[in-house]
Amino acid sequence: MSLEELVNQHYAKLNDNDFYILKYILNHKHTCYHLGINDMAKACNVSRSSVLRLAQKLGFSGYSEFRVFLKWEDQPEEGENMTFEKLLDDIEANVKYVKSKDMTEMCRLIDEAKRIFVYGSGTAQRVCARELQRMFVSRRKYLILIQDITEFDIMCDDFKVDDVFIIISLSGETPELIPQVRTLSAKGVPFISITNLKNNVLAQMTPYNLYATSKPVMLSDKTEIVAFAPFFLVGESLFRAYVDYKELENFDK
Repeated sequence: MSLEELVNQHYAKLNDNDFYILKYILNHKHTCYHLGINDMAKACNVSRSSVLRLAQKLGFSGYSEFRVFLKWEDQPEEGENMTFEKLLDDIEANVKYVKSKDMTEMCRLIDEAKRIFVYGSGTAQRVCARELQRMFVSRRKYLILIQDITEFDIMCDDFKVDDVFIIISLSGETPELIPQVRTLSAKGVPFISITNLKNNVLAQMTPYNLYATSKPVMLSDKTEIVAFAPFFLVGESLFRAYVDYKELENFDK
């Protein structure tokens, strides 16, 4: 689990002081783990106990364990400058993630929902959403694909608590999407977020999170490439988890 995912998981426990320390850590990922607790506190201009409390809120026994985690997270990857190897690394990381991720509650939501909506915040994300829609048809679950943000906005008043949303967003920070998602939360409409593996607003707003590891690769001409294969993998994993959920349910009858 990455630091960003830990922050999302324990977001409700964190205060402004914690976010101030985390901002320093995230901006100095390659060096901060060299600092002892006193030096870290000095660098962040906070007390030693504030640093310790943050580590414990994130699930570590103390600062030493947190420091080892930060060092482990900064380990360089082989083939870092090779785009094909980076893609394979992303896929491998996603395979490990979905194998360990418990999707039972998400499957229950999908199974019990009266209506299921799916929305992708960009062109590639909409392709992922359409593929998810296609897969669920075989299980007689008919996902309603929202075509664009205007359609989302128009439909907002009609969403009910027994609906379920699946929202696919690369960044989880799309500005025009956040107001609609806040409306969903205010109305008590549950949603599943599928976002890149980083701290983001969308993932913070729901307990039902799925992450797709897709690290951007910068080419020599400064063009940035982002893989979307991980999003398809995570989407299909959700579908397969649902299939298994229903098979187990039928077996128990």
